[in-house]
Amino acid sequence: MSVLAQNEPDTLYNDFRIEEVEVTARALTKDVIVPQTLKGAELKRLCALTVADALRYFSGIQLKDYGGVGGIKTINVRSMGSQHTAVYYNGVQLGNAQNGQVDLGRFSLDNMEQIDLYKGQKSDIFQSAREFGAAGNVYLTTRKPYFKTGERVHVRAQMRFGSFALANPCVGVDVKLTEGLSLTMDAEYVYSNGKYPFRYKRVFPDGTTAYDTTAIRQNGDINAVRAELGLHHYYRTTGFWRVHAYNYWSDRGIPGAIVNNVWRNGERLQDRNTFVQAQWQDEWWDRWSTRLLLKYANDYTHYHNFDVKLLPSNNEYTQQEAYLSFANKVQLFNWWDLSLAYDYQYNALDRANLLLDDGKEFFDRHSHWLSAATAFNFKEYVRLQASVLMTQIENQKSPITNPKFTPGVFASFRPYPKIDLSLNAFYKQSYRYPTFNDLYYTDLGNANLRPELARQHSIELAYRKKAQAYELSFSASYYYNRVTDKIIAYPKGQQFRWTMLNLGTVKIHGVDAHGDMSFYLPLRFVLRTRLNYTYNKAIDVTNPTDTYYGHQIPYIPWHSGSVVASLDWSSKRGDHYGLTYSFIYVGERYGQQENTIYNYVQPWYTHDMTIYGEWSIKRYWLKANIEINNLLGQDYEVIQNYPMPKQNVRCTLAFRY
Repeated sequence: MSVLAQNEPDTLYNDFRIEEVEVTARALTKDVIVPQTLKGAELKRLCALTVADALRYFSGIQLKDYGGVGGIKTINVRSMGSQHTAVYYNGVQLGNAQNGQVDLGRFSLDNMEQIDLYKGQKSDIFQSAREFGAAGNVYLTTRKPYFKTGERVHVRAQMRFGSFALANPCVGVDVKLTEGLSLTMDAEYVYSNGKYPFRYKRVFPDGTTAYDTTAIRQNGDINAVRAELGLHHYYRTTGFWRVHAYNYWSDRGIPGAIVNNVWRNGERLQDRNTFVQAQWQDEWWDRWSTRLLLKYANDYTHYHNFDVKLLPSNNEYTQQEAYLSFANKVQLFNWWDLSLAYDYQYNALDRANLLLDDGKEFFDRHSHWLSAATAFNFKEYVRLQASVLMTQIENQKSPITNPKFTPGVFASFRPYPKIDLSLNAFYKQSYRYPTFNDLYYTDLGNANLRPELARQHSIELAYRKKAQAYELSFSASYYYNRVTDKIIAYPKGQQFRWTMLNLGTVKIHGVDAHGDMSFYLPLRFVLRTRLNYTYNKAIDVTNPTDTYYGHQIPYIPWHSGSVVASLDWSSKRGDHYGLTYSFIYVGERYGQQENTIYNYVQPWYTHDMTIYGEWSIKRYWLKANIEINNLLGQDYEVIQNYPMPKQNVRCTLAFRY
């Protein structure tokens, strides 16, 4: 435990203190590609309700948000598309074979310990085969129990309430069953009517006003329940196993787009997401590590739209997933590691209410991944990694694809051992396989689609310094990506009848910059700042005869960034008070392929603020905070024609024993 870590004030949850120190003390140069991380107290200080809200403070990402507490939220890393970004929950990937996207709005921050974003892949070659296949990875790590001497039970209760009739109670219990074996339970309920005021204004190209209306957003309500159960067992000093069960149920409205001053509010969505996953890991002879992952998931979706002005829909989907991963890593020498991993996954999609001649519409898929990787660590100067991934996909109603091989090469060079300065670079290929919707959707699918191929190039400069009075880290990256065989929807001539084609090439150039600074001031004050900036040029270069050739692809801003600043004070008896300010900016972009004035989407920015206090009374811990989001009441849209809430407030009261 470093002296610097001890100088920091206690975290919001004392249970995390040991684990936070361990993560903070990790040497920067151990990561060939430096991740962006939010953890512990820093995560709790943000004006954020869900994982999607927290990810806005990372550089190099674009978040699609359709508004409100229940609005669907997806992430896009370096303009590669949501399907190229993998999301992992406690080390196991979250899947959606139907459309390839994960709604990050359903994952709460209340039991989240850490969020990591890797562009390319995780630096440790000891990982599942599937992890080598994504262009970007988001890792969500839930809270682990920690008990002081003599403690056996921890109880947590929290109540959050706020604008738009938000009510969000959350409870949790940790139980120490035996030495090394513990049980965690969490439950949460979320309700909001989703009715928020907004201003809808459109002007003609000559500047005259077409529409200027103030109204209340409708059909944005949500009722949701989340329940999780975890069993953790640590034995010896090298081994552990854990089992995690997750269930999420929601009933929510989908606020429609506002087009030509017309409101459509006929869409409803019911979800039930359930999975059980298990992980076992151990080390043998100080040289050989083994990891086994198992998962079963069952997801149900009911989408219905009774708006007569649109295509009526009443569709039910049931997805099932079975997953197995077996990974091994061998340390041949202190400077040379090898890993080998195999993953198998079975997916099935049942659309029971869409009957065919055989009684129902059913699709399944068998997926195999086999990876081999090696890592060389030459003292503190050079770190090299190389990997190759074989992917084999077998779809029920399409020809068996040939195995696809995707390589990756990563390098990190540290010229001065006494200075934590590193130059990192990587080249990687990854495939995005067509989803079930791409292949089989009624009047849309194309069973002969080829997978998208993404080629990533990146170079990064990272620096970190610790001193008694301050700590800082900085990284800046330049990247070039090229996506070919891009899957697009193409109209066949009749309304609501489209087909899927491989017809796209996109070139992406960009710069990411990220900085963290902490200053330990007199009188027990700590000032922390977090800065992010992204420049992104993502252009369509498919066909020179297209009117949008060379144009920025939809919803990718050229410039975006965020600033977070917090001032914390701690008393001698352990009480804490703090003020956090955050600013998010997303620059101009276009809502369609053609970059014309008719498709122009204005920049938006928001100011948010959090004030909190926490008090420790013997074994009891209390916390209260107030979040003011969109402090200045800006009118803005993340997705065109989907207005976001203006100024809104959330208050939280929390108790722990």
